[in-house]
Amino acid sequence: MRDMSEKRRIIFHLDMDHFYTAVEERERPEYAGKPVIVGADPKEGKGRGVVHTCNYEARKFGVRSGMPISKAWKLCPTAIYLQPNFELYIQVSSEVMTILRNFADKFEQWGIDEAFLDMTSRAKDYGEAEVLARQIKREILERERLTCSIGVGPNKLVAKIASDFQKPNGLTVVREEDVEKFLAPLSVRKLLWVGRKTEQKLAEIGIKTIDDLAHYDPTVLTENFGMMGTQMYLMAHGIDRSEVQERGEIKSISRETTFEEDTADATIVLNVLDKLSEEVHEEVLSQNIHFRTVTVKIRYEHFETHTRGKTLPFVTDRLQDIKRTARALTQPYLKPDRKIRLIGIRVSNLVSAKKQKTLV
Repeated sequence: MRDMSEKRRIIFHLDMDHFYTAVEERERPEYAGKPVIVGADPKEGKGRGVVHTCNYEARKFGVRSGMPISKAWKLCPTAIYLQPNFELYIQVSSEVMTILRNFADKFEQWGIDEAFLDMTSRAKDYGEAEVLARQIKREILERERLTCSIGVGPNKLVAKIASDFQKPNGLTVVREEDVEKFLAPLSVRKLLWVGRKTEQKLAEIGIKTIDDLAHYDPTVLTENFGMMGTQMYLMAHGIDRSEVQERGEIKSISRETTFEEDTADATIVLNVLDKLSEEVHEEVLSQNIHFRTVTVKIRYEHFETHTRGKTLPFVTDRLQDIKRTARALTQPYLKPDRKIRLIGIRVSNLVSAKKQKTLV
């Protein structure tokens, strides 16, 4: 199934390798080769925070981002545990993004350590694209002493999946004619927005791989999943028309996560909420903005969804204001008999710290 209406494009997706821990290892060479975990203080297995990120040595022990720090301690008590240094990470991110902007006509930053580059006008074919990708990797390594993984494809979807294909320090090029062959054997979880619950529902109707999804009746997918079913069918065929575009005025900053298992444990929910608050705060600082409104989103196990917000009487960029407000907003939804599937947080009513201009 080829989308004949889509113009030929060459898109890069760049993802820095285990960014926080990589920066920490760069600053402290003695950490090299040892498991490093950035997150909360484990307090000898009694800490209540979560893992922000960990290097590949720590992942060998089963440690993963978002995991309770107490569980990480049980899996790898010998790891080096570090509190996040967001000021340093944002500074390094800015340097990396400056390098990337010089390579592309169209650039879109995704969070602190990812970006899309539209290279259509810079590379006449995928051979030239590969040369440019290697040049980018080399320049980041020489100037920042960090590695990254790059996916090259005809659209953002394929490039994003490809960048994760050979991490760390990988380069995967997927030519237009090879897209469906590349995607076919991969798990449906590799597709954007397909989480664990959707994966389970797809498995119940016999869909496990992207190839299974691509050959399924699209009408039945729409009946079962609504518009998301249609979108998944198109993605399974490698179709994505979204453009690489520079973010203009930011209206809000948000993060959300779906729990691997629905939970009614208030401690787990609040610890994850704190981690999301820290990620939002990191973006607030990197964008040099202040906010007034904090909103939380809670989805229970049967997809009943609630949002609740509060507008503060002052503008702020402080982490403690995000955490305190988000926790207070979430508290009424923490019920011992109601399991939570998803939690999210958003800040809005933004004001530029530089221009002191209201953005929304």
